[in-house]
Amino acid sequence: MTNQDVVMPDIAAAAAMPGSSGRAPLFACRGAAAVSASSMLGGGGAAYQAAVVAHVAPVPSIRPCASWVVEAMRASSPTRPAAAAAAAVDVEYDAWTQRKHPSALGSFEQVAAAASGKRVVVFLDYDGTLSPIVADPDMAFMSDEMRAAVRDVAEHFPAAIVTGRCVDKVQSFVGLPELYYAGSHGMDIKGPSSNEEEDTKILLQPAREFLPVINKAYKALMEKTKSTPGARVENNKFCLSVHFRCVDEKRWNPLAEQVKAVLRDYPELKLTQGRKVLEIRPSIMWDKGKAVEFLLKSLGFDDDRRDVLPVYIGDDRTDEDAFKVLRKRGQGLGILVSKCAKETDASYSLQDPAEVMEFLVRLVQWKLRRSSSAMRPRV
Repeated sequence: MTNQDVVMPDIAAAAAMPGSSGRAPLFACRGAAAVSASSMLGGGGAAYQAAVVAHVAPVPSIRPCASWVVEAMRASSPTRPAAAAAAAVDVEYDAWTQRKHPSALGSFEQVAAAASGKRVVVFLDYDGTLSPIVADPDMAFMSDEMRAAVRDVAEHFPAAIVTGRCVDKVQSFVGLPELYYAGSHGMDIKGPSSNEEEDTKILLQPAREFLPVINKAYKALMEKTKSTPGARVENNKFCLSVHFRCVDEKRWNPLAEQVKAVLRDYPELKLTQGRKVLEIRPSIMWDKGKAVEFLLKSLGFDDDRRDVLPVYIGDDRTDEDAFKVLRKRGQGLGILVSKCAKETDASYSLQDPAEVMEFLVRLVQWKLRRSSSAMRPRV
């Protein structure tokens, strides 16, 4: 990525947007800068963090009932339909892509037209977008081909990974120091470094004060859920993930009760839903949409800049916060990765990581063609 001067955004503006939006349940699936490190981490670092937290409104704590949690788990885990039902699902999905959310590949000329004459900024989720969803979250590796495609994107556009994962873990998976990384659903944002040996620069950690309670809740969840076969608790630093992909559906209700029992002792935390995962996060109004706003402002792309086109690609309910931000800005393209017809604020769709990689390759090819045309002397 070309080095750029990063301008710190207005803190209140970066934190003023509301939190998550309630999405409708899924339908059946088809088929199986340089902000200096001294200013951030030195004497002014603590004051900066305090200013951010002061402007991040707390979310009223609502204790989740187990029945709601189980329904959310079912909604994120649609069963494979029978043959007759699968045919109907295919028809529904095709109608969904044709009428509401066309393929970003099939509509690439429209995407290119929207990007013409604008600075494209690329935001990418990780799990289910750059890597396949796997039973063991520690084995969610991206392919070498995908890494090469993302590296090419970062060479030609400002680019960021926005994920619920711990930022250090996703950095180790991706292995590209030239990217921005927003881990823990945007609560741990780091800027690019010049090489793999240099530590990335911490830009923002709005939930730092919650670390002690998160660590306590992690230990409590580990103890409480150890009796549920297949359950796995992942500590993503500023949030916790309870994976139930390998849990028998008959045990979902007891698992929901276990999570509920732990959260009862930690009113500072809230429960949200992801893809085959329950997420426990600090009760502040901060999410992936906030992270996108912060990064755009940090790059100098304020809301009134009309020469910018943010492109966000993600597959999870948590990515809807980013899609909603782009829709509200009136500029930008949200691309949902899904084989399911579902309610979304994204504009386009892709089916799986393979199509994501193809889209990224085509985006770079488009950029290279335009650069070549611009350099060609006029006759």
